[in-house]
This record gives sequence, C-alpha cells and structure tokens, in this order.
Amino acid sequence: MDTPTVPSPRATGTRKWSTPTPPDTPTSMTPQSESLSSSPEFTHLPDRPTSTGTLPSKGYYPVQHHQHHHPSSYLLWALVQTQATSHPLSASTSAPSCTPASGNLADLSSHKDFGRTSSPPESLRKLAMKGQLMASAATTPSSPTISVNAPSNRQQQDNSQQKDHEREHHDTLLPAPAVAFSHALRSLNDLDGGVGGIGFTGQHNPIAYNSPYSQSIPSTAPGSPRIPPIRQNSGWVTPRIRPHATTLNIPGMTRSRVSPDGRIPERDVAAKLVVIMVGLPARGKSYITKKIQRYLSWQQHNTKIFNVGNRRRIAAGVTGKGDQPAPTSADGHDDHDPHDAPKRAATILLKGKDAPKITLEEDEPTTLDLNEHRDDSAPNEPIDQSAKFFDPKNETAAKLREQVAIDTLDELLNYLLHQGGSVGILDATNSNVHRRKLIVEHIQQREPKLGILFIESICHDQNLLEANMRLKLAGPDYKDKDPHQSLADFRERVKAYESAYEPLGKWEEDNDLQYIQMIDVGRKVIHHRLRGFLTAGIASYLTTFNLAPRQIWITRHGQSQDNQLHKLGGDSGLTERGHYYAQALYNFITFKRKEWLIEQKNKIASSTFPPAPGDHTPPYPELYQELDDKNFCVWTSMLKRSIESAEYFDADDDYDVKQWEMLNELNAGTFEGMTYEEIAQQYPEEYQKRSKDKLHYIYPGVGGEGYLQVISRLRDMVREIERITDHVLIVGHRSVCRVLMAYFMDLTRESIADLDVPLGMLYAIEPKPYGIEFHAYKYDEAQGWFKELPNYRPQRTTDRNN
Repeated sequence: MDTPTVPSPRATGTRKWSTPTPPDTPTSMTPQSESLSSSPEFTHLPDRPTSTGTLPSKGYYPVQHHQHHHPSSYLLWALVQTQATSHPLSASTSAPSCTPASGNLADLSSHKDFGRTSSPPESLRKLAMKGQLMASAATTPSSPTISVNAPSNRQQQDNSQQKDHEREHHDTLLPAPAVAFSHALRSLNDLDGGVGGIGFTGQHNPIAYNSPYSQSIPSTAPGSPRIPPIRQNSGWVTPRIRPHATTLNIPGMTRSRVSPDGRIPERDVAAKLVVIMVGLPARGKSYITKKIQRYLSWQQHNTKIFNVGNRRRIAAGVTGKGDQPAPTSADGHDDHDPHDAPKRAATILLKGKDAPKITLEEDEPTTLDLNEHRDDSAPNEPIDQSAKFFDPKNETAAKLREQVAIDTLDELLNYLLHQGGSVGILDATNSNVHRRKLIVEHIQQREPKLGILFIESICHDQNLLEANMRLKLAGPDYKDKDPHQSLADFRERVKAYESAYEPLGKWEEDNDLQYIQMIDVGRKVIHHRLRGFLTAGIASYLTTFNLAPRQIWITRHGQSQDNQLHKLGGDSGLTERGHYYAQALYNFITFKRKEWLIEQKNKIASSTFPPAPGDHTPPYPELYQELDDKNFCVWTSMLKRSIESAEYFDADDDYDVKQWEMLNELNAGTFEGMTYEEIAQQYPEEYQKRSKDKLHYIYPGVGGEGYLQVISRLRDMVREIERITDHVLIVGHRSVCRVLMAYFMDLTRESIADLDVPLGMLYAIEPKPYGIEFHAYKYDEAQGWFKELPNYRPQRTTDRNN
C-alpha cells in the first residue's frame, strides 16, 4: 500500500545537511548534500556492504511516531543498532528488511535479526550530532511480538492507525549508531525539549527549539549501578606474549596492582638481576659485592651474595658447613664475638662483627667426590688449596672449581626465581671467556629474561694491590699460617690466574651483554650497554667508592621545646639543655678530630710486616698522603633545632657547615604537633596501623611521610657520604639517624623503624678496606662530655611511641 505524502509542518521541499565524515568512511562515500522529501518513505536506500562494517553513504530510515511508545524505545533501537557495525553480514547472507512486517518500528526491539540489520543512514548521524530526538507521550507499553512474515489483518489495522497518528507530527530522523554512545546517552536527558516541542511529559513545550542544549527535566529514575572494570586483553585476539614492563620500582614511592609495596614483583623476572663478578684475586671483589649488597638491601631490594670460594673450600674439604658464617641478606645476621672480626680479611664489619655470608643447603655434601671408584670407607682427605690447585693445567681441580661454580649459580637462580630475591651476586674470579660463557648459557637456560651484569675489578695501583694481598693473609685459606710463606703462595696463585685471564671486552660486546669495569676502586669506571634501573643505580653507586681514611659522625639534635612536650615534628628551637648539648658536641668532636690525626700518623710510623701482635688493620693506600689538609663538614637539616645544635661549629671557620632539606625529620602530616597519646585517643585506627608496621606506615594528610619515603630521599645523601674524602658530622633527627645507621650497619628490614636512637647518643663510623669500624658515645650531661660505650650494639627501642 502506498503511503501518502504528509507535508512537514516546518519544511517542505528540500533539506540540505552537512555531515562530518566518519573516521572509517571513504571520502568517496561521504555525501556533500542530500535531498529529502517530506515523505517518511525512503527516496533512496542502498544495500549495506556485507563484507565490511563501513556505513552506507546515503539512505534514510523512516521514523514513525505514535503516542504508545516512549522516545527511549527509539533510543534503545539506536543504541542496539550500533552492534550491527561490529557484526556485518557475510557475503552469502542477504540483509533483512529494515522495517518489520507489522510496520511498527518499535517492534524492532525484539526482532531476531535486530542486531544484524543494515546501518542507519547518514542523516541519522547528522541529527544525532545535534542531539535531537523525537519525543512522544510517556507510556510504558509491553513489548509487542515481532513477526517476519506477511502482516496479518490485525497488524494491517494497527498500521493504518499508526499512519493516521503520523499525520499529526512532522517526520524526523533518529540518531545513528555510528555516533558514539555518549551522544545517545546524553539525549536521554534532553527529551523534554525535543523536536516539535513534545517533552518527556507529553505536553507541548512553547520554547522548544532545535538545540543540543534544550531544556530538560531531571530524571527521577535511580542511577545506573557502577559496573567495575573486568580485566581483559585490550581487545586483542591473542593473550599477551611480551614480558611486562620493567620500569623503576622504589618501595614506598611506587605502587601497582602486582606490587602494592613498590618492590620488584615476582612476575617481573626481567627486572631482576644476576651480578657476576670478574677479576683476579686480591682485586677487591668481595669488598665491592658487600657494599652493593648493603646498598640494595637498604633500599628494600632483596639482595644476597653467593660466594664460590666458600663453597669451593667446603667441596675441597678445607672447611665444613659449621665453619661458615650466617647468610648474607637483609633478613638475618650472625652473633659472633665482635672482637674477633678484624682477624678475618675481606669481610664487612657490621655492628663490630663479621658480615655474614652464604648459607649452604642442608643436603649439600661437605666434600665433592670426583672419583667414582673411591672407597667410601676411607676418610676424606682435604684437597690441597695451594697455588697448584688454581693452575689451569690441573684438570681435576679445574673440574671441581667449574662444578662448584655451577652449583653456586643454581643456588643463586633458585633464590631469584623461587625465594623472592631481586638481586643475586656471584662472587668469583670468572677470569676467562669460557667460564663466563658457561655461566651465561646456564642462566639463559633457566630463565632467558633475567638481567645479567658483569662487574670487573681491575687494580693498577701497586700500593692498593699490596694492601689487598695482605688482607688475604688473615682469610680462611691462610689463617694461622706463616705470613711470609702465605704471601708468597698467594702471589703464585695470582700468577696462575693471570696466565689464563681474559678481561671483559669483545665477547661481551659481541653478545650485547652489559658490564662495568672498575679500575682502582672507582678511580675510573667504564660502562657498556647498561639497561635497567637496578643496573643504572649500581653503576652510579660504584662511582662513589673511595678508601680514604675518614670519620663519619651521626647524632640527633639537642633537646628541643617540642621534645619537652612530646610533640611530633614542628620547628621549635632548642631548650637551655639543648644548647648545652650543642656546646659539648662541638668540644668533643674537636678533641676527637685531633686525636684521630695523631693515631693515623702513629700507625704510619709503626706499620711493619709481618703485622705486630694485635695489629689486624692493613695499610691504607691513601694513608701516606698528607692528612693535615682533611676538612671537616657539618651537615644539618633546615629545621631550627638541628641548625641551632651546630651553632658552635658555624662560629668556627675550621668547619664547613651546610643545611640540607633532605635531612629534615619525617613529616607527620595531619599529626604534626600532636603527641602519641593524642593520636591514640583521636585516631585509634591510625595508631594501631602504625604500631603494626612502622616501616610501611605513612602519616595521613598533606606531606605525610613514612620511613620508606625517608630512605628514598636520603639515597643521594648516602652516595655523597660515600664519595667525599673529608670528615663529616650529621646532626639529624630520629628517623634520619635510624635510616643512616641502618645503611652503614646493614641492619635488617624489620629493625630500621624500631632502632633505638635516643637524644644524647653519638655514633662514629670509620670506613675500612674490609668494612667499617664502629664506636658509640653517650652524652654525660653532668660532665658536659661524652663517654664511650665499648660493648654497645644497636638495639630495638623500648618506647612503644618512638
């Protein structure tokens, strides 16, 4: 049946539209102008392409309005039609009619081919961009039944009534689904001022006009519930096959779904690092590895040293597992007698005791049987560990050393891949390309994404080399032996290594491996192909090394006015007692500075070889330089109580005083100026959170910090302390002193935030070639002086508020 033409109440004849070109529509398909008759019938409707989702260039759909359907029905039609662009018909499938057999456009909502009908015309998109929707009376009809067959008599009658109703309204066009969902959704709120002035209430709106900003009535319907995002694959067909990004991880300063605390997550294997030491004996490799381990562990990256020499001595029967120190990590230390520490060479002194080393597996044999036909009943004879054992021509010893190296490497890889480690350091000579190639291949077989960094220590300075060789005389290979014979044997061992030694270079560069060469303990550093934030941090840290004899003093400020009131933070000045402390500090440091200079000169004058009884300190390479020219720096924070504690130093031109903002006390945020009792009463939940985990706790409010943030901002400070060759006194605060002490003394992660650092304590740290020498002094207020505590060890605070 022909549909009669109904003149539009607003326009007759021709309309011209200018429509932006959709992003995926070819230019040739974009109409520049289109002519529309006022008839609701289509004048042109091209077939939709079936092989692509491209929109038709022309063609229009009729919109039939009647009072029984809410405008949202048309909006629903427009929204669901969007799915049609994502599911084009195949070439063998013909597109169904755009109009249901009933002639009722609202019946499209339940059509079985609804999601596969052809796209709406260009004019619908034009109108949707202007936010225009046709509104009708607000009723809620039930969904009609849709049939794709010929219309029945009942349906023909409904169609006739519908066409009569259409004569009362002009024709209009619906927004096309090619326009973004947001245009259609926003149109729901603009139904009250639509075309023809028929609003959401069904009444005529006299001020209606064609504008996307027409007046509307707020919806009384409840808001849509928030649907949380579901993890997906960004629309890709195949899952992720590339490794995850391995950008900077700083505990306390970064956070992600897989790493809430900012540490390297388990899945980011590419961010983890295997450090392989390279170098001849007595080149300071163990000294370098222990400092790297201490620095990375202080930054909360799980780091552990795996020493091939220790395992080699056990395998050779020289020592047993019971002779080995405790593990080297951030999680535990031994409790040996601190006075025995200097007797062992090439170890870091921590808290006045030996630095721990690796822990061997419980099922590891104490000897490695290289002879399959050996009589098990015969006692295991220790393998000779003299220079002949390290001769490259000794095939039996070479096999033993190679097997021990691979076993130690497997222990390292297990630590990184299965035990939560971030950095594993293989401490060995690895002096030729064959050994290094074997190590790299073994790592890549276990996990090809692991980072590998070679660090080679080279010594050209003969004084430094001589000092390092003397350190070996007190080591486990030469302990309790004649020093002259031991030194001669060690020189022969070095010559055996030198005969087959191959430095880092061409092979590593040809295989795109990253390496660092340290010459004379940081005087010259060469980098190649460094990548990764851990590698870059290690390289920067290595450039700060020096063996200059000097003292590092750490103390808190004198008593402040807020200390008297037990208030957190603030910027109050010193009390009268605090000023007395400042004066006593100046007098004591000046005295100890002169005393240290005399002691160093006496050591130079009395140094002998072999060492005299009780003299376990090897000579410094720099010890023969002029010591009178050494400066003394005094560093304070920018807070009054710290600056005033250094007022006597600032008045003396022989001291260089400087204020550092990074030395400021931990910011308590909202709790600044409050006492712990007030916090417990007013913020009991925050008080409990801090008590359970002080290290990771961050004070709430603007500027609030935690201990991890203090560690982060003191990273550059630590590198500067390591770099300078002058004496330095740091007048800090409780959190700052705790963090600095944790670095120098390699304290465990759990001890940092609970270290007891009361007012009136003064700590002296003296770097040595084998580590540090530590002294603690307590302020005697009655005497105005400091007394040394000879058996002092860092301990946990007993005050639950500190």
